[in-house]
Amino acid sequence: MPAWLAALLNRRMLICIFTGFASGLPLYLLLNLIPAWLKTEGLSLAAIGAFALTQFPYTWKFLWAPLLDRYSLLPWLGRRRSWMLVSQIGLLAVIAWFGQLAPAGNLSLVIGLTALLAFLSATQDIALDAFRREILADAELGLGNAIHVNAYRIAGLVPGSLSLILADHLPWNQVFLITAAFMLPGLLMTLSVAEPRAASGTPRTLDEAVIEPFHEFFTRHGVRSALLVLTFIFFYKLGDSLCTALATPFYLSMGYQMTEIGVIAKNAGLWPMVIGGILGGIWMLKLGINRALWLFGVVQVVTILGFVWLSWLGPAPSDPARLVALAGVIAGEALGAGLGTTAFVAFMARATHPAYTATQLALFTSLMATPRTFINATAGWLIEILGWTSFFWLCFALAFPGMLLLFKVAPWNGDRKARPDSA
Repeated sequence: MPAWLAALLNRRMLICIFTGFASGLPLYLLLNLIPAWLKTEGLSLAAIGAFALTQFPYTWKFLWAPLLDRYSLLPWLGRRRSWMLVSQIGLLAVIAWFGQLAPAGNLSLVIGLTALLAFLSATQDIALDAFRREILADAELGLGNAIHVNAYRIAGLVPGSLSLILADHLPWNQVFLITAAFMLPGLLMTLSVAEPRAASGTPRTLDEAVIEPFHEFFTRHGVRSALLVLTFIFFYKLGDSLCTALATPFYLSMGYQMTEIGVIAKNAGLWPMVIGGILGGIWMLKLGINRALWLFGVVQVVTILGFVWLSWLGPAPSDPARLVALAGVIAGEALGAGLGTTAFVAFMARATHPAYTATQLALFTSLMATPRTFINATAGWLIEILGWTSFFWLCFALAFPGMLLLFKVAPWNGDRKARPDSA
């Protein structure tokens, strides 16, 4: 059996499917379903865009990540699995709760519940990221994270496709209840897998769990290089993230119906995303992470131009050719973002120390989420000022700083084992 096929078919890759799906579902609910729900309830684009601020837990999760490195909520499950289970149960309950609310009459409660959903989702991500890093060998990072990212984005088809289709036929309370049920596979995975073996040097006190992960990272890289790495993490997906911040309202403003968006816009990106992501992960076994960041990043940047073209064409949803154009743009974005994220997540995982996986990964992914949370909150305001076409050109320009930083943080011929030993 070829080495790449043996790597693809092992049990750890199956687990990565479940971690990706469980992680992606609540985020895409925040990005796709809730904005569509709020728009049908009459909220303005600026107000819907401001809802991105409720995703602040994704950018601050490194503050409570040391708790996940130090403590186990349920000792019989272990550190990683206990936090995974508690957060997943909470997510299931919160998603179902949305359907009992009306935004017009309960706006403050909706805001609070959205923030709670983001907090539980961010906490689950801390535990899942650490768990996945601890079960994967360094050589499996590219493929394992490719599978995780693909499952992550496939999960987006539930709130971004199935739930939108259901919303045309069912009341919102039933839509949210059905969406919540898709948290069950991840919950069952948590109960059925084994807890990873703790690395030597695992923090014994809370002070050690809080301070040492940051001290170790800056000591290992040096302050200047460490700051460059953190700056790169902030910028690498900035343009792509902002481009899709209000994707569903954009499609609606172009005149498409929610069922058309669910069937055409979302599913058009499924197979390019899955096939491209898996091939990209396999390719990374030969390319290495650095070269993948370069090649996949170029694809990620270029696909933003599809949105420029689509917005320039203007609304014509009844034209079959325009529906094909929409499908092509979405497919390109899914491919580019999926490839870029695969290499990016592998890069962040490689940079962690095994004793502080949860806290260091939380720091990195918090920076990755900052554009999505704070900068994306300005998307509605920017669109109202610039219009859709100029807004997408701005997103294209914002994609370049991250690519330029690759010269310093991931040079083309600089791939090497960058993760420290646990000893």
